Amino acid sequence: MRRYHLGFAAAILLAFAIPFGVYPVFAQGADLSGTVSSDREGAMEGVLVSARKDGSGVTVTVVSDDKGHFSFPAEKLDPGKYTLRIRAAGYELDGSPSLNLGVSSTHDIRLKAARNISTQLTNAEWLMSLPGDDSVKRALYNCTSCHTFERILKSNYTAEDFMTTIFPRMAGYSSQAFPLMPQRRFVPRDIQRVFTPQVAKLADYLGAHNLNSNASWNFELKTMPRPNGAATRVVMTEYDLPRKSIQPHDVVLDDKGTVWFSDFGENILGRMDQKTGDVKEFAYPSTREDGYASGNLDIEFDRAGNIYLGRMNQTGFAKFDPKTETFELTPLPKSMMNQSTQQAMVVPNNSHVDGKVWLNDAETIQVTRYDTKTNTFEPWIKPYEGFPRGPAHSLYGIYSDSQNNAWFCDFSGESIGRIDAKTLKVTLYPTPTKSSRPRRGRMDDQDRFWFAEWFGDRVGMFDTRTETFKEWKIPVPYAAPYDVVADKTDHVWAAGMTTDRVSRINTKTGDAVEYLLPSSTNARRTFVDNSVNPPAFWVGGNHTASIIKVEPLD
Repeated sequence: MRRYHLGFAAAILLAFAIPFGVYPVFAQGADLSGTVSSDREGAMEGVLVSARKDGSGVTVTVVSDDKGHFSFPAEKLDPGKYTLRIRAAGYELDGSPSLNLGVSSTHDIRLKAARNISTQLTNAEWLMSLPGDDSVKRALYNCTSCHTFERILKSNYTAEDFMTTIFPRMAGYSSQAFPLMPQRRFVPRDIQRVFTPQVAKLADYLGAHNLNSNASWNFELKTMPRPNGAATRVVMTEYDLPRKSIQPHDVVLDDKGTVWFSDFGENILGRMDQKTGDVKEFAYPSTREDGYASGNLDIEFDRAGNIYLGRMNQTGFAKFDPKTETFELTPLPKSMMNQSTQQAMVVPNNSHVDGKVWLNDAETIQVTRYDTKTNTFEPWIKPYEGFPRGPAHSLYGIYSDSQNNAWFCDFSGESIGRIDAKTLKVTLYPTPTKSSRPRRGRMDDQDRFWFAEWFGDRVGMFDTRTETFKEWKIPVPYAAPYDVVADKTDHVWAAGMTTDRVSRINTKTGDAVEYLLPSSTNARRTFVDNSVNPPAFWVGGNHTASIIKVEPLD
């Protein structure tokens, strides 16, 4: 078996371009407050007001209250020249976005009707606007992995174009592809697997509702209500990353508060200082020949603080020592690989129990373990062998409990699965919601498995000790949550690729707060920082090369 050890200097030289972002540290606080209003509504609640200092890569956002008032915390801004922007569906700024900010400034903001509301819709709002039943609309969810629904619905392709050209081309792109880096699969997927078995029906649907035969859409554009109440009591900070090609798929914090992110499209691990926004990137080489996509997905810590990355089509995993800033690469042996091998997930969290690290193969729907004592991989486990044939299955969101048993999400079905660490017996537990398509989540310190229900628009929790489920509904339509995590205050957080919203749900009452993010955010992995009060939420803008911090004020 090949194992690779890579020093920091060599790692940096292997990257094609790795600039470093330098951002200012705010030395002197500056107050900025005002009101937001329009002729149509007067004082406006729920308008996101963002301020970015010229030359900075950091944008701070607050939300106007029920009287239209907004106020930035003094410690978040520094005197200087700023550019303002707003987010409020149906509106745009009326006047100059520039502002010279002193130590204390009052600046009222006027809004006017937007000239083109179609540029403001989220993916979920496009789905709300489209006619037809949910089964057809949800078949489009996979499209958001690469781009927005706006891109589809502003096209002029016919149904025949979709079937003969567009769908086959999309099926040939890797999971890591997006417009700035359209990586190809070594072996294209079948279009029925990517979209729906009724793919011809989907082609007819899109051809009937895009702009191929009309100058405008044959349906009304709808938007969700603006934030109100508790959803306005929040401060959000966006950190720009050094290159637009960076896809911060998983964003996590270590025990020192340092931010780490996996780059979905490049063989890079990123580190960011949340106080300054400074970014440093660590690169490792490809271990497969040309033609296989680069990039990594899952980022996890072991008990010693080492960082592990699931290396996707490069296979196996990478282990990074933050102290020495060196990589150790462990690809799969060739005997375990095929042309579609993809290790999205790696699970070292409880490897101290038995020396085993769990990994999946997302394409061939298998699981293996790496033995850290013998430095060998165990044979593939096929979790669904022996179960009655039924709907399609898949294997995603793998985690381990305190005994290092593996738990996984049947992302194509409706079950949570368990693999016994000693016997390798597989048990499936169907979720209360049918066709829920559980995706990713987290195992807490009570061995409770929290997970997102991508098609169910719910947050689920499976108590692995009592073998019982609980579910909570996300109130916005087409939420499509990708990932969830529970915090220390009996709240659970969720986000996904459709709404540009972050859900915080009280697990005792079921009440939910929906925080609208400042810009279009293709959210994947969610992370909660429990070291602060209230807990803060972190997520990557996977298509916008940014990292977002959400700080509730209560």
